[in-house]
Amino acid sequence: MPTSTTYIYIFGENETKVWGLNGQERLKRMVKANEQATLIENAKEIPATELVLFLSASHLFDPRVLAVLIDKQEKMVLLSNEKIPAAIRIDGLQAQALLKELASQDKAYNMHTLSALPPCSLEDLNIDFQQNLKKKDPPYLLPITSENSRLLEKELFSGSYKGVTDLVTKWVWPMPAFWSTHFCVRHGWQPNHVTYLSVVFAVFAGVAFWYGFFAMGLLMGWFMTFLDTVDGKLARVTVTSSRLGDVLDHGLDIIHPPLWYLAWGIGLAAASTPMVGLEILMWLMLLGYVGGRLCEGAFLWMASFDMFIWHKIDSYNRLITARRNPNLLLLSFGWLIDQPGLGLLLVVSWHLISTGILTVRLFAAWNIWRKEGVLRSWLQDIDPSRDRDQWAVRIFTRAPLDTKKTHDTTSKDHS
Repeated sequence: MPTSTTYIYIFGENETKVWGLNGQERLKRMVKANEQATLIENAKEIPATELVLFLSASHLFDPRVLAVLIDKQEKMVLLSNEKIPAAIRIDGLQAQALLKELASQDKAYNMHTLSALPPCSLEDLNIDFQQNLKKKDPPYLLPITSENSRLLEKELFSGSYKGVTDLVTKWVWPMPAFWSTHFCVRHGWQPNHVTYLSVVFAVFAGVAFWYGFFAMGLLMGWFMTFLDTVDGKLARVTVTSSRLGDVLDHGLDIIHPPLWYLAWGIGLAAASTPMVGLEILMWLMLLGYVGGRLCEGAFLWMASFDMFIWHKIDSYNRLITARRNPNLLLLSFGWLIDQPGLGLLLVVSWHLISTGILTVRLFAAWNIWRKEGVLRSWLQDIDPSRDRDQWAVRIFTRAPLDTKKTHDTTSKDHS
């Protein structure tokens, strides 16, 4: 059965750029990425027999807000905090009348066509947590002005970060990644350019480990992990993605870590410190690595969300579980104390311990799922604004944006 499409027309003009894109350009990219939406660029082509969704180029839309609006089939007008229409769903027959009213520069927006539509706000959209980014942040719909563009860039960048991730990505990379993403935007770098560079450094790091050049390998390895953060953030803030880039990025994340650890073990012999029982260690590492991934995959068979956002303890566990960045910390520690063999032993041990923890959590989830038939994420039961006295909420969710700042700058801009 064919999927119904939503016709979208973008109204208004706004040349203020946020991460290199003005309001029109950003909305066009967002709409074109949604298979259920059809963008209409010529107002004369608006179908009279269909409902049409009008989107304001003067507002920054949360992707979740846009997705909900595209799914909605009833007439309505979505108002921003400033009570300005940001999205309007209306009959195609009324589209031309609406466009004339919107072009009238009536700042009160007390118009006949609009006044006949039921108003709604962000709260009425009932947007839940984001499974893909493992977080729960309040949705946003913000006016775009030259005065608040920097604030919006920070909001977009912060919003592109996963809420639940490892401790290095969460607390070390954000600031340098922000400025590196700015560098890429200014110089026209695409996310795939950064991904290709990270592939090169992943290979070079593995070769350096293989030949026992641990310091050089660690330097390139850490730079690769940093680039792995930047390419994702760049893709999200510029609404730029490709199938190839997605496959490369996620494929690289899965394949290279165990190859690095294997290369490190072989490099110990090149560095004249061969390890006894290296083959057994490598098999144990592989067992722990694959076992952990299988536990995560099995959990998704029972739930619609990631294993690490089930309970708060699982989110804390994600900070240090045996993934690439925590393991690189262990290898770096071994190199710093001139015991690279110990670094590898720590990595193998941590893999086995982490997989043991995930296995216990998997069986606990299976037991609850078998009895109750459903699993629920702790993010579904908290409010990032109301519950900021809880440590987990402070750590894994962002404080709501101070919309007063955007309102004040918008007021100045319209005065």
